[in-house]
Amino acid sequence: MIWNPEYECMDRAALKELQLRRLQMTVSWVYERVAHYRALMDERGVRPRDIRSLADVSKLPFTDKTALRDTYPYGMFALPLDEVVRIHSSSGTTGKPIVVGYSRGDINTWTELTARVAASAGVHRGDLVDMAFLYGMFTGGWGMHYGIERIGATIIPAGSGQTERHLMMMADFGTTVLVSTPSYALYLAEQGEAAGVDFSKLPLRLGLFGGEPCSEALRSEVESKLHIRASDNYGLSEVMGPGVAGECECACGLHIGEDHFLVEIIDPVTGEPLPEGEEGELVITTLTKEAFPVLRYRTHDLTTLDQSRCECGRTLARMSKVRQRTDDMLIIRGVNIFPSQVEDVLFGIEGIRPHYLIVVDRKKNLDDLEVRIEVDTETFSDIMADMVAFQNKVAEKLQSVLGLRARVTLVEPGAIERAAGKARRVLDLRNT
Repeated sequence: MIWNPEYECMDRAALKELQLRRLQMTVSWVYERVAHYRALMDERGVRPRDIRSLADVSKLPFTDKTALRDTYPYGMFALPLDEVVRIHSSSGTTGKPIVVGYSRGDINTWTELTARVAASAGVHRGDLVDMAFLYGMFTGGWGMHYGIERIGATIIPAGSGQTERHLMMMADFGTTVLVSTPSYALYLAEQGEAAGVDFSKLPLRLGLFGGEPCSEALRSEVESKLHIRASDNYGLSEVMGPGVAGECECACGLHIGEDHFLVEIIDPVTGEPLPEGEEGELVITTLTKEAFPVLRYRTHDLTTLDQSRCECGRTLARMSKVRQRTDDMLIIRGVNIFPSQVEDVLFGIEGIRPHYLIVVDRKKNLDDLEVRIEVDTETFSDIMADMVAFQNKVAEKLQSVLGLRARVTLVEPGAIERAAGKARRVLDLRNT
């Protein structure tokens, strides 16, 4: 379903005119109201009147998490607190949290955009939606909540954790849609299977997944175990939260809310723009945010853009699934490694369960790479030679992709810790 055809199917020339008007208003807004941006623009000799085309966005400064933490808590707000109706923040696990604010208009925009994402995935009036995202300072639960309500679906605000309760409600309430991280959906499937739940007999038909990367292999695993269709969506607290982009039923990329966000793809090293279709770092400028607008926010997410019309009828550009982040990259013995590379190898080997942990340590002044993987009960053997052969097979496949040898450790099902939120895939002990 197309929730808002006026904007989602807008002629791209008209869309670019709208983006330019909104960009000009946003730049004037932050220059007048946010000292951080005014100082950076003054250093560059840039004034709001200098933004005459969309290409002029390159004249504006980048924003990153460092700036947001340095101005903690309210230094990036463009409205006084008495005009801010909601505050969210990041977890702050690596220092001061990033604090973001929303005006009443921002909440309405957020609701509109998450309604688009949910509708494009296939949510409709009459659905019963289990919200298995965390409520609280995290934007995930609250963002999708109001959008789903606006569609007219029924929300079940269960929150994260208490897996037995989720399973009970799916059976007793007739839940049709699940909203969670893909890794939690997989955990839910495992626990349900152990409890004797036959998901094929439940009304559950659709999953809306976000909060962490979801490979095609992981999507297939979730769809197979839960007997649903899985849809991916994208957002980040620094820009708005969920609602920035989402898949339609064609599943050929995530449609970006371009009437509210101006996106660029840049070379993550040089910061220079890259042509359409080339992978690079996603940079986002908000076009309608009032309380917490951001200019050229460097997401560190690597993706590509496609501006061609989708078969669904939408004209909004599509971004490919985010599988890698520039700050997720591990440098081990001089070799650059992304966790997604490890996942792709493991998911292609029969007998390995979709749970793994990459452990990096330093031993005798050298980097040590270990990959712990869960294997099916049937894969375990009393014959040591068979187990060693399986480990070597996995290690060789990893080496062919990564370019270096990893120690492979086989563990029993359930041995790797599960989480109600984002799955922990990397444990780097080198600086502990």
